[in-house]
Amino acid sequence: MEEQSRSARKHQAIMEAATEAFMEKGYSGTSMEDIAKQAAVSKQTVYKHFADKEKLFSEMVLATTDRIDGMIDLVADIPADSATLEDDLTELARRFLTALTQPQVLKLRRLIIANADTFPALGTAWYERGFERVLATLAATFERLTDHGLLRIDDPVLAAHHFSGLLLWIPVNKAMFTGGCAYSPTELDHWATAGVRTFLAAYR
Repeated sequence: MEEQSRSARKHQAIMEAATEAFMEKGYSGTSMEDIAKQAAVSKQTVYKHFADKEKLFSEMVLATTDRIDGMIDLVADIPADSATLEDDLTELARRFLTALTQPQVLKLRRLIIANADTFPALGTAWYERGFERVLATLAATFERLTDHGLLRIDDPVLAAHHFSGLLLWIPVNKAMFTGGCAYSPTELDHWATAGVRTFLAAYR
C-alpha cells in the first residue's frame, strides 16, 4: 500500500512538473530530462510512468478536462424563472468568463493550438471532452428555457455557440494574439453583461 502511495505521489509530481514545463517551454522545447529535474525524480522514473513525451503530454492535456464538470453543473442549474432570467444568465456568463480566461487556461489553449497539426486527435479529444460538453449542456438548457416560454430558439446548439461567442470573442482572441492573460473583474463584468443583453435581444 505504501509503495502504491509513493508511486501515486511520484506520478502526480511528474504531471505537475510536466504541466509547468510544457506551459513555459512548449512541447518541442521541453525534454523528459527537464520534467524529471522539475519533479525531483530520475529520468528512468518518468519513463516508468509514461512511455514517452507524447504520452505524458496527452495525459497532461486531457487531465484538464476534469475541471469542466463544475461549469457543466452551473449551466444545467439555470432556473426557468422569467423574473430572474437575465440575472441568472449574467451570473453564469461572469463565471464562464472567469473560468475560461484564467492565465493557466489561456496558456493551455495556446499550447494545444500550437500543436494541433502535430497532435490533431489530442486537440479534438480536448475540445470534445471540454468545451463541446459545455456547449451541449448549454444547448439543452436553452431548449428547456424555450419549452418554458422564456426564450425563442429554433437551433439550441447554434444559440449556445452565439452565447459563448458573445462572451469569449474579445478576451480570448486578444489573449491568443497578444499573449496577455490578466483581465480585471470590471472588464469581465462588462463583457458578461453586454453579451447577455445582446443574446437576449436576439432570443428572448
